[in-house]
Amino acid sequence: MKLWGGRFTKETNQLVHNFNASISFDQKFYHQDIEGSMAHVKMLAKQGILTEEDKDAIVNGLLGIREDLENGILEITAEHEDIHSFVEAVLTERIGEAGKRLHTGRSRNDQVALDMKLYTRDEIDELSGLVKGLLTELIKVMEEHIDTYMPGFTHLQKAQPITLAHHIGAYFEMFDRDFSRLSDIRNRMNYCPLGSGALAGTTYPLDREYTATLLGFAGPTLNSMDSVADRDYLIELLSALSTIAMHLSRFCEEIIIWNTNEYRFVEIDDSYSTGSSIMPQKKNPDIAELIRGKAGRVYGALVSMLTTMKGIPLAYNKDMQEDKELTFDAIDTVKGCLALFTGMISSMSFRKDVMEASAKNGFTNATDAADYLVNHGVAFRDAHGVVGQLVLFCIEKGIALDDMTLEEYKAISPVFEQDIFEAISLKTCVEKRMTIGAPGQEAMKKVIEIYKKKLEQ
Repeated sequence: MKLWGGRFTKETNQLVHNFNASISFDQKFYHQDIEGSMAHVKMLAKQGILTEEDKDAIVNGLLGIREDLENGILEITAEHEDIHSFVEAVLTERIGEAGKRLHTGRSRNDQVALDMKLYTRDEIDELSGLVKGLLTELIKVMEEHIDTYMPGFTHLQKAQPITLAHHIGAYFEMFDRDFSRLSDIRNRMNYCPLGSGALAGTTYPLDREYTATLLGFAGPTLNSMDSVADRDYLIELLSALSTIAMHLSRFCEEIIIWNTNEYRFVEIDDSYSTGSSIMPQKKNPDIAELIRGKAGRVYGALVSMLTTMKGIPLAYNKDMQEDKELTFDAIDTVKGCLALFTGMISSMSFRKDVMEASAKNGFTNATDAADYLVNHGVAFRDAHGVVGQLVLFCIEKGIALDDMTLEEYKAISPVFEQDIFEAISLKTCVEKRMTIGAPGQEAMKKVIEIYKKKLEQ
């Protein structure tokens, strides 16, 4: 059954029908379509546009369809153009003439705009839950590794000593911003388009505020043309999903590096690794690599959506049907990546001993040796040169700054005394960095408490 057949005298060419139809993918939001329809008929009855008898018949019929779809008794078939025509056809078949009154005061344009908003809102709630789950796991790692020393990097070169908790905290900040972005998008999009009609509203005395309230929206949209033509919220969501994917990809890149034989900072659990078909010694970080690879797929959805929308005049155009498959795929991809990454992190082992040795052997305490000289009256530029000589000496001898003798220190600068060894210990280097946001233990404890309170809220 087509909702628009009266104007036409010939059947649609089958290829045209297939190309035009959206039921293969928009069946995904049958639940939202039925939810929106029930709210619509309740409003129509409240306004005296439908009788109470028709409303009850339609609502009960829709509930039956939803139950049968969920139980597998009813199957969505491709002969219908879209999920809206499927639901209406089945409803009319089951309850008779009352089913034909379901679409009173409504267009497919505002109906699909509503369904997409309801679906997106539900998915944002699920995505937010997954991000929160990841943030919870990151806090656990931070609490466990508040004194796990490791090198901090710039340019992939060892720079200064930090802790694993501090490093993981940087990713907490990223995913916390992602959580905030999802919340912002949900709030901004949470206005109901139903009642906008095709583009110019309707002559029926609809109560759009009532419909919006029934569906949990903050209120009705205020321009009927924009209501059916707006896909900004999807572009915003795809942008937020791309940022989440980018953050996951960056984290995965580090895990992949840390998992190499050269680093050995982490041990990925067997359940999140795979082997080689030819090399029996291999344990590959395939899940991290796949998550890293999926970022490009999500970016593609964002660019496709922007390109689709860039030349569309007001109001609704069929091009906008392209929004669904792109958005569905991006949402499913990021949800899968978040779930897998959280599981991988929660089961991963961190090699404290290897991380600490790496920090020592990478001269990450060189800046602190320079600060020691400055605190003993040496100009920083001169101190910088002295420590450069120390590092060169250590490289030639194959040792760390911690391994030098006091005599060797004094041979390069007589300013050094026995307390240099305490000054350049990893513990001292980290613990004296006490400003909020730094890796010192007290500062980190304060930050972790702030993070916990955020999650509770």
